[in-house]
Parts: sequence; structure tokens; C-alpha cells
Amino acid sequence: MAGENFPTKLAVPAEREGERLDRFLVSQLPEISRARIQQLIADGRVRVNGAAAKPSLRLREGDQIELLGSPKRPPLKAFAEEIPLDIVYEDDALAVINKPAGMVVHAGAGASSQSGTLVNALLHRFGSLSGVGGELRPGIVHRLDKDTSGLIVVAKNDLAHRRLAEQFSQRLVNKTYLALVHGWMKQEQGTIASAIARDRIRRTRMTTRERGGRAAVSHWRVLRRIQSRFGKFSLLEIRIDTGRTHQIRVHLASLGHPVVGDTLYGAPRELKDTRGGKLALGRNFLHAAAIELKHPGTGAVLQFSRPLPAGLEDLLSHLEGA
Repeated sequence: MAGENFPTKLAVPAEREGERLDRFLVSQLPEISRARIQQLIADGRVRVNGAAAKPSLRLREGDQIELLGSPKRPPLKAFAEEIPLDIVYEDDALAVINKPAGMVVHAGAGASSQSGTLVNALLHRFGSLSGVGGELRPGIVHRLDKDTSGLIVVAKNDLAHRRLAEQFSQRLVNKTYLALVHGWMKQEQGTIASAIARDRIRRTRMTTRERGGRAAVSHWRVLRRIQSRFGKFSLLEIRIDTGRTHQIRVHLASLGHPVVGDTLYGAPRELKDTRGGKLALGRNFLHAAAIELKHPGTGAVLQFSRPLPAGLEDLLSHLEGA
């Protein structure tokens, strides 16, 4: 097993009888992260008396525990994978992709799998991309959340990557999103300029309530107000000057209007009507609908747009007819 002096087998002493498997391993193997231990157990690579076990297993004196996995995660690296892509535009410098909801842009530390990513699909389609972002994020100049659909720009070479990144950092790229939120906005349009930081308690969330956050600016306007038996909703057009993690989602939630389907920021998992009916979206109602930037080579202005995907349009139609 990889890792110097890493024990592959452990015996449970009398004084630890009754302890949970995961807690016992964390206490006995301080050189391994808690997350890695949980992953090894979930993958069936921790055996108790020869059998795969759950993290909640209560241990008995004399139980024999064997770890079959490496103490460290294998290094993350993108690889070519044949996955269909909706290519909106392509030339020698860049490509614009209409990403579907449910696709991760690139694998990361919290990812359970390195397969199925946009980067993997890009490598299969284009062969090579810019190397500025490293082996894990080749070609990636900006990102979209897993459950956000829409337009994302990819750099094919290092020069294009640097010039595109400069446009993003100088806020010269115009990005427009469509979002359906719970409730009716009090005004027809507005700007949210609350700084965003990582939530110290729930680390998967961002928040506007912590000090020391990064500046973030979102402009919104109401396109439609919907009154249905499932409740009130506002369809918004949103332009962002910055690109912070979860920016639109956390900004709208901070106003008390979470994006439909966004359970991380307070939206219900299902929409319930007055007759007992239910609707479940299974994703966030957030779509990167348009982007405008200058070509990194020629300087020509490029504009692209894509309408709401069918699933979001269907939900809108259902609500407006309810």
C-alpha cells in the first residue's frame, strides 16, 4: 500500500469495543483525512473480518480491520472521454459550449468521480486545450455550477486563455442569465452588491453574512411574474459584473428569493400546489443564456445566446397554466 509505515491491518482492542468504524479509523490513522476514510469505506475498500462494512458499524473486541485502498486519493487528472457536446461556436482560438445541467465542468477535491466532466468531453472532441489551468482544468477560463446550464467559453491555446482571462478579470465580458425564483420581487429591477464569502459552518455554501468576503455585483430585472396554484414566481434576467462561486444563487437567496430547485440555498425540493399536486425540477432553474466578449485574436466582438432548455420551458408552461 502507498504511504510509508501505513498500516494495512488493525485489531480492535477491548477498550474500543462499541465504537463506530469510521470514528475508530479516524482516531487510529491521523495521517489520513476524515473525508478519505469515508471514501474508502463507501468504495468497499475497508473490510472488517473480511467483509465490506458501513461507517456506522459498531466494532467488537478482536475485530480485524483491513484497508485495501491508498491512504491518499489518486491525483486528479482530466482524460479524454466520449461525451456528446453542444458546440455553439468553434475556431482555432476558442470554443463556446452549451453545457447541460448535471455536468461538472472539471473534477475537484470534492468530486466522487473524475469521469463525465465537461473537460473530459472537450479533450475527446478537440484533442488538446490551453495548459494555463493545469492538467485538471485545461482550457477552462470560467465555470458554471453543475446544475446550471448554458454558455461557457473554452480556450484552445495558452495565448487565447490569457487574453480571455484578462477580459474576465477586467469585467469586460457581458454575461446574462435567466433564473426563476420563488416569490415576487418588490421592484422591477435592482442591483445586489453584497460581498460573498464561504460559510464557516456549512462549507459547501457561500454567504453574504460573513466578513472578509469578495466583492460581487449582480444586476437583475423582472421579465415575468407568475401567479399559480404552486405559488408566486418571478422570471429574472440577471447580468453579473463578477463571477464568484454561486454568486447569483446566494445573492438572490439573500433577498429571500431562492432560485427554484436550489435546495442548498433554501428552495424546497418539490413545488406543492393547493390541490396536493407536486412538481420536482431536479436541478436549479438557472441558465447562462447569453455571453458577449472580444475574440482573443482578432478583437472582433462575439455574441452568443441559447434559449432555456426544454425542461425549464416545460416547467414555466406548467406554472403559467396552473
